[in-house]
Amino acid sequence: MDLDKSPVDSLKGVGPSLSEKLAKMSIHTLQDVLFHLPSRYEDRTRITPIGALKPGDTVVIEGEVLACDVTFGRRRSLLAILEDKTGRIGLRFFHFNKTQQKGLSPGSPLRCFGEVRRGASGLEIYHPEYSRAQESDLPDRLTPVYPSTEGLSQNRYRQLVARVMDLMDHGEVLKELPVLENSISRLNINDALRLVHTPPPEIDLAALMDGRHPAQQKLAFEEMLAHQIILRISREEINLLTAPGFSPPAALHRKLQASLGFTLTNAQSRVAVEVANDLARRSPALRLVQGDVGSGKTVIAALSAVHAVENGLQVAIMAPTEILAEQHLLNLSNWLIPLDINVAWLTGKIKGKKRSSTLETMASGEAQVIVGTHALFQSDVHFHNLGLVIIDEQHRFGVHQRMALREKGGSDTAMPHQLVMTATPIPRTLTMSLYADMDCSVIDELPPGRSPVTTVVLPDNRREEVISRVDSACRTGAQAYWVCTLIEESEALQCEAAEVTATRLAEELSGLNIGLIHGRLSSQEKTERMAEFKQGKIDLLVATTVIEVGVDVPNASLMVIENSERLGLAQLHQLRGRIGRGEKKSHCVLLYHPPLGETGKKRLNVMRESDDGFFIAEQDLRIRGPGELFGAKQSGSLQFKIADLIRDHHMLGAVAEASKRLLVKDQTTARAIVARWITSPEEFSQV
Repeated sequence: MDLDKSPVDSLKGVGPSLSEKLAKMSIHTLQDVLFHLPSRYEDRTRITPIGALKPGDTVVIEGEVLACDVTFGRRRSLLAILEDKTGRIGLRFFHFNKTQQKGLSPGSPLRCFGEVRRGASGLEIYHPEYSRAQESDLPDRLTPVYPSTEGLSQNRYRQLVARVMDLMDHGEVLKELPVLENSISRLNINDALRLVHTPPPEIDLAALMDGRHPAQQKLAFEEMLAHQIILRISREEINLLTAPGFSPPAALHRKLQASLGFTLTNAQSRVAVEVANDLARRSPALRLVQGDVGSGKTVIAALSAVHAVENGLQVAIMAPTEILAEQHLLNLSNWLIPLDINVAWLTGKIKGKKRSSTLETMASGEAQVIVGTHALFQSDVHFHNLGLVIIDEQHRFGVHQRMALREKGGSDTAMPHQLVMTATPIPRTLTMSLYADMDCSVIDELPPGRSPVTTVVLPDNRREEVISRVDSACRTGAQAYWVCTLIEESEALQCEAAEVTATRLAEELSGLNIGLIHGRLSSQEKTERMAEFKQGKIDLLVATTVIEVGVDVPNASLMVIENSERLGLAQLHQLRGRIGRGEKKSHCVLLYHPPLGETGKKRLNVMRESDDGFFIAEQDLRIRGPGELFGAKQSGSLQFKIADLIRDHHMLGAVAEASKRLLVKDQTTARAIVARWITSPEEFSQV
């Protein structure tokens, strides 16, 4: 029986219903069972006296049921009191039946496992796992806890792993794949898996809990290697496709540069040349352009679009939100319409005749540059000759959405070029891991005239001082943002609602023009409000985080962010980037609600100390991890089972070298590693 080929229903007791549940977790073979790794461990190897328990402890306890009754508080529940020689604790069940109630009758000896918390009767465990206390030994190994799905209990999955381990004991083992001459760990893959699923009692517990045990490091290395290989294979496959090779930039391109009213920075010029060289290739370009807030990525997009139009091809520019797409439309229309380039606009809100008309101009080729949101990749959208796709803030789009837009460009063998832009600087630590299939450019220079932003951090009990400062700044000609994190009031989150804030500020700052913008306004209302602010008709704009990206008001030189501790560093940096776009000295005030937690302190200190987007992104990654920073569920590339890009970044260099060498010398092993770790390599490689 080959573990990598044998279906999971070859295990005794796995029928159609269980197979279906396992398939939801992408578990189809016995090898998949082994590579569905524990997310954490529980220590059930010893019994803790009830008298020694503290809230937050996760423990095994033993005792005798003293009493058991149904109680009626805010919710009906079953409460059993368990007692040993050292004390008593409540076992509370909100979901229970008569059989369960009978099993908890007074005098019953029980062994329980669960988390201790404070409850109505004192210390309690909610829904503990329990069985009749026996004289049998406690487990001699740590108990693994697995990611699961509805209807599949932890015990059921542990039984499946035990059955596969039993097959391994009888000689059915996984093939050891030659990865590195000096492997990260001397352990065989089978021994590493056995150790991770059933850690022995003498194991270095601290290393295991932290993911640094040699067995975990071996598996993490292999997993990162699988991701590297699939990205490199993906790039090789893309290179086999054809794309329209552009002629060099010509008169229209030069005309656009001359009409901008400013000179490109050295960094912009360098990146523009890199992109133009890409577009001259006969295979699809795939370039990531990273640039900090305000570095001028939109200009690169405009120059690339004009380059495509000069070659008789269409351009699709896709942004994740309407407000950002509208900002691109405004900038591109100002630059391109004077050059007689037809700019079209398509979002989900455009309906009826207007939509039909836009679709016709796209299909006929009359629309040369099309700006929009996710509406661009809907099934009824057709292009005449799409040659370039520009995606802004790509990590906000899902795998299938990005694939769909690329496929709009041509046949099975022809693809449009792709340019991806992001203002979320990707930490240098991760670039080689996440974007091994992409060429990367960095706009590492801000345009002249940008003033540095001074950032201060204050508790919200000094709000009145801040309001006074806003008042005096606005009365001397400055404009300001006041950013709230919620639209509706929520006492639980203690956040000021934008609407309430705008009303209060209008009362306290009589004589100032105060505007309000949030996500529930219509697209037209948002555009009008931002136009009024830009024209100086609004002194203070109260906003939610809809102003995070894409809005440029050079006269705005002050920003107040309420409940700043609730936002991640990347988002705070994006928001702060809305100011400091003119010559006035700019200030950002981060208000927080005390007491401030450890994570909140770290974040706000980073903001106070630095305005370097790459440094801030590195710190955000350390504080929050890659999943939250890039949206793991969307990215398709960050759903690691055991690897952690921060903890394991020391292996990335070796991973990159191993992936290159394997693809040159041993494609069979390379593809076996991919098959072992990545469930749908075909889908992954299409991103």
